Amino acid sequence: MAAPVDLVATCKLLANQWSAGRLLVCSLLLLLGLAIGSSPSYAASAANTDNAANLSNGVLADTATALGLPEGSLTAQNASSATGGDAAETSSAATEPVKPSPVISGESTNNAQIETTPTPQKDQDIRQRINGIFSEIEGLQAVTVSVTQGVVNLAGETANEKKAQQAINLTNRLTDVVTVEDKITRTLDVQDNVTTVYQSLRNQTRNLLKAMPLILVGIVIFAIVSWFGSWLSNRKKFWQRLTPNPFVAELLSQTVKVIFIIFGLILALSLVGAETLLGTLLGGAGVIGIAVGFAVKDSIENYIASLLLSIRQPFRARDHIVINSKEGIVVRLTSRATILMTLDGNQLRIPNAEVFKATILNYTKNPERRFTFELGVDANDDPLAAIKVGLDAICTLDFVLEKPKAIAVIANVGDSNILLEFQVWVDQTETNFAKARSIAIRETKHALENAGFSLPEPIYKLRFTHKVEKALEHLQNINSSKALTSDIIVQPTTPEPLQPITENENENENENVDSVDNVDKRQAKARAKQILQGLESNEVLDASPDQKLMEKVEQEIADNSGETDLLNKNSPQE
Repeated sequence: MAAPVDLVATCKLLANQWSAGRLLVCSLLLLLGLAIGSSPSYAASAANTDNAANLSNGVLADTATALGLPEGSLTAQNASSATGGDAAETSSAATEPVKPSPVISGESTNNAQIETTPTPQKDQDIRQRINGIFSEIEGLQAVTVSVTQGVVNLAGETANEKKAQQAINLTNRLTDVVTVEDKITRTLDVQDNVTTVYQSLRNQTRNLLKAMPLILVGIVIFAIVSWFGSWLSNRKKFWQRLTPNPFVAELLSQTVKVIFIIFGLILALSLVGAETLLGTLLGGAGVIGIAVGFAVKDSIENYIASLLLSIRQPFRARDHIVINSKEGIVVRLTSRATILMTLDGNQLRIPNAEVFKATILNYTKNPERRFTFELGVDANDDPLAAIKVGLDAICTLDFVLEKPKAIAVIANVGDSNILLEFQVWVDQTETNFAKARSIAIRETKHALENAGFSLPEPIYKLRFTHKVEKALEHLQNINSSKALTSDIIVQPTTPEPLQPITENENENENENVDSVDNVDKRQAKARAKQILQGLESNEVLDASPDQKLMEKVEQEIADNSGETDLLNKNSPQE
């Protein structure tokens, strides 16, 4: 709506008019102007309140001209100067967006709203207030203060940077301060700084002496609580009854000990009134713990693997196992490594992290174990007959199990032989696996040879040209004196008429060859019989386990060197 018209001034002008006619015309025009300015259609067509006021002023100017009044005598007042201006200001403030107050940025600036009408009285109050504060603080008495338009100028001297910053921070906390100008001189005087430190240490010492009885009571409480936690953690029988796993029992006991130590520390610090120190210590311990964790992550991984292995119990002491191609007999499982005794009598330590992730082959878990070996017979021999002869010889051995039964299969057929594979089961708790396999191979070989089966080696045929044969013959004639020891005998290759070979001649030739082989076999058996008649022949043919190795294992188990064995027969095994 358009701004209201100043009716009082208008009436005064109308009263001074010269005639009633003019007064009537003036009144009509005035009412017309008011009607136009206050109509809804007029208010809607106006873009804003300023346009409406301009239109009303134009109407009133025309009215004044018609009445013969001076120009500008009839005007529409602005909302900011008219009666009821407070309401207009409220409406305008509600429609216009609120502008943010100016902010002064800076290290020594009070970021509060700045008043537009400062007064000297406020500057005086600010100066007196700051001087009063500085007079009560040691080291700030020499600082001078001047305030102009809310801007505080700090001058004078302080002993060090710390005192200067303290003065600036205190000044910025006052509400009417616009900004602070730092003109303080840092003297860095030795006497002043040393005196300040000395006074501080003296006060702290005096306070410490006053609190000494309370500190002693806190130390006593901490010692009692820590002692009780240590005593409780040393009750090994109690923890072993609580959990059969020795590693878990030790872990629980140490955890309880640490809990009691922390609880005693909290009680002592609470009694002294230094609970914040505990938070600082725990925060520092957390940062140090993260750094140490990254540094010893392999050790932590190994420790966790030891815990899991002690719970799983994948093997027992004296078990014959293979861990990633590392074979041996288990001695013990410690918190850091798994100790094995290798088959050649050496101690082997494998980190538990590697053991936990490795493939473990446990021979002792199932005492029945199978070994295999291969023997070849002549291609002209019957392989089934050879298999029967070999199995009959194997079954006569004492260490061979009847169930599962030993078997043999044809593994391969070569150029000059048939390869047979024998599969034999033994009880490895009562039999040395390597010795048993060796004895079985020997007995099977002898049985096949005694039954007339030959174990041929690869045969190679060589063909020479006529010139090579002549050269070899010439070489043989030169070395005729050494013909008896020569390994190569070459016959002349002069062409001769081919004579048919009869069956009798072929049989005679085979018999000659067989007779030579038989002579060699008899001589070999005679040598073996003579050798095996010694006093140690029984040890050679004995397939019992190696007692010496087991004795070394028992000695290692007995000598634990203070290391806790995490293998426990009472713990469940996976």
